[in-house]
Amino acid sequence: MTRIGIIGVGRMGLPIGARLARAGHEVAVHDLRPERADAARASGLEWVAAGQVADAAGCWDVVITVLPSADEVAAVLTDDLVRALPRSAVWIDHSSCSPDAAAPLRERAVARGLQVLEAPLGGGPQDAADGSLRVFAAGDDALVERTLPLLLCYAAPDRVVRTGGPGTGYTVKLLVNQLWFGQAVATAEALLLGSRLGVAPELLRAALADGAASSAFVRDDLDALFAGDYLPCYGLDRIHQQLSALTALARAHGLPHAVAAAVADVHAEALGAFGPIDGELAAVALMERQAGFLIRPGADLSDTPARPPRSTSSPTSGSA
Repeated sequence: MTRIGIIGVGRMGLPIGARLARAGHEVAVHDLRPERADAARASGLEWVAAGQVADAAGCWDVVITVLPSADEVAAVLTDDLVRALPRSAVWIDHSSCSPDAAAPLRERAVARGLQVLEAPLGGGPQDAADGSLRVFAAGDDALVERTLPLLLCYAAPDRVVRTGGPGTGYTVKLLVNQLWFGQAVATAEALLLGSRLGVAPELLRAALADGAASSAFVRDDLDALFAGDYLPCYGLDRIHQQLSALTALARAHGLPHAVAAAVADVHAEALGAFGPIDGELAAVALMERQAGFLIRPGADLSDTPARPPRSTSSPTSGSA
């Protein structure tokens, strides 16, 4: 049994904590939203109230952060908490951070003597519940091996990807997301134009899936869009934040990023139109609105409310 503290028990952190508890570990959790306490206790987790986290951390072997970005990590990984953790403790960060923003947090933890595993996630809440997440693990190989029994409580054995040194895990995660959102936008453009020129969406989808233009989005996720599901498992504001972080990195390193910038711009426009809603395909909903018709066969634009419809489906892109 390992004594684990999890900070962030939202859509991803809660099922991760539940799986660790079912594996026999002692799991205490905290979230800035006190309304999460009942769900945490119902999952067999010990709730740690605000103001008590540093005291509780004194007996944790491992602290896991499952948060949207480095800003939230910085807000909870305070000096008091870092000092309270045992010097032998391990910090596993499953957050979707920019590598540049996360670097000072890592350096502070290492200076305290903590071992740090950078491990952003791929997959959605259902993957977390099923134990089939992907982990982009960056850092010392010995630490990856040491923490592997914990990671395999919620990640598939063949989906723990070792990416290299510090910063590479965050980078790979963001690039995976960038390409997936780019595929979604590019595919939506093709389907809208094809429909306007008289090609049935189902026929065009089959042609795309069976040829050189195929992609994970066409193969695995287009069914959701055809069913009117805009994959409301992640916030549009967080998506835009991640895409903007990548374009900023490319710009800072003097690298071409016109396609990435265009994808980010589409999501920025969707954010302006819809606000910070949940919807991995919210940008596609905006494109449909601009086109004046929906991609899904047999649907009318009036079928869609002011914001993209919600569903309980789980995305495969892994933007958590």
